Amino acid sequence: MQTEKVIDHIVSWLKNYAEKAKMEGFIIGISGGIDSAVTSTLCAKTGLKLVCLEMPIHQMANQEARAANHITWLKENYNQVSSNNINLTPVFDSFVEAVPDVENEADQSLSLANTRARLRMTTLYYFAALDRLLVAGTGNKVEDFGVGFYTKYGDGGVDLSPIADLLKSEVYEIAEALGINPEIINAAPTDGLFGDDRTDEDQLGASYPELEWAMEMTEKGKTENDFYDRKKEVFRIFNKLNKANKHKMVPIPVCEIPNHLK
Repeated sequence: MQTEKVIDHIVSWLKNYAEKAKMEGFIIGISGGIDSAVTSTLCAKTGLKLVCLEMPIHQMANQEARAANHITWLKENYNQVSSNNINLTPVFDSFVEAVPDVENEADQSLSLANTRARLRMTTLYYFAALDRLLVAGTGNKVEDFGVGFYTKYGDGGVDLSPIADLLKSEVYEIAEALGINPEIINAAPTDGLFGDDRTDEDQLGASYPELEWAMEMTEKGKTENDFYDRKKEVFRIFNKLNKANKHKMVPIPVCEIPNHLK
């Protein structure tokens, strides 16, 4: 990958899109992870206004620290960057108290994880509307179009996706070139939606390099019968997740009324 040229291309694309849309700049949620760090830096490089939001909900201290350190670094390097820390823990707790208890704790845990993401989306759009800002998405190609590893109308609810055509490995290449803090680059990827230290790999059952491989093999028309042992398992994991989450990757189904009924 021609890393520097890719960076320039994304920055130019972001700036042109915002200017044509007559928007003032961008807003992004900073999680302390690699994707939000790279996306926010690319937005900052446009020279347009950038607002960074920290939105902790029972967050792990190390995730909050990485997010805060990245924002500090951005402000030191780009003078049009501002930030705000919106503690959503009380909002989340109030929601949990308001809804009835359920018997299946696993289902509730996943549902509440998605609720965290949707509360953050709502917060981002609240501030975006105040200052004519575009909500920048942080999903990469494997997450957005491979395994659908995001929350529908949560972190998937954005105005534009600057890095969604980059594989996770390519996001790391961009991060190195941008000078992203090593503590972020070296941290295990996590969505931070469960209030603990579980990683993306813990949830997905495979690492991003493995999933990238499976995505490539699927695109080449391979089947699970072409592989053995761990490769076969990873291939199954990828395709199971891709099938289960396909609804996130396609337009919302519309019930079309036949002309003879109108």
